[in-house]
Amino acid sequence: MKLYDGGRAPNPRRVRIFLAEKGVSVEIVPVDLGRLEHKGEAFSAVNPLQRVPALVLDDGIVITESIAICRYLEALHPEPPLFGTDPLSAALVTMWERRVEFGLLSAIAAIFRHTHPAMAEMEVPQVPEWGVANRARVTEALAFLDRRCGETPFLAGETFSVADITALVALDFLRLVKIPIPDELGALRDYHARLKSRPSAAA
Repeated sequence: MKLYDGGRAPNPRRVRIFLAEKGVSVEIVPVDLGRLEHKGEAFSAVNPLQRVPALVLDDGIVITESIAICRYLEALHPEPPLFGTDPLSAALVTMWERRVEFGLLSAIAAIFRHTHPAMAEMEVPQVPEWGVANRARVTEALAFLDRRCGETPFLAGETFSVADITALVALDFLRLVKIPIPDELGALRDYHARLKSRPSAAA
């Protein structure tokens, strides 16, 4: 297998953290997003959508989308389980992962992609008003997650899961759009600190 990776971009990082939690190594093929290598002919042949990550299997089949890649890896390496262990826990993991991905990570990405000067060549057209509008979504999502973090150690319950990987990547991404976690959201700040202390966070 080969994993086409995009460095510190959030979605490739999710897969790397997942692999680190599993203790699994795969061959990494770097894709330089800053040089727009994902737009080039070579990578477009791997993923016509020109997005990373992309997992190329030994038989040439290509899997894209971070969570799809993680689900495939989970099936190959079920321990430790990161997608739940029974119908209820699996549903809770999926619910919280989607809440974080669509409620927080996508909103932060919209701010970054539509307001950061470095994204001008990648996000055409940039719509600054859309970036600004998403700041309110981020504020709401952070407060929502803070309430959850006051109830349980991890988003889906007592056990670390892929939902927490998405949360870690999203919360770290806040730095690039200059949105701090408010001091009053103490449960969320503590949760973020615990996630960052995991060895996999360095992946």
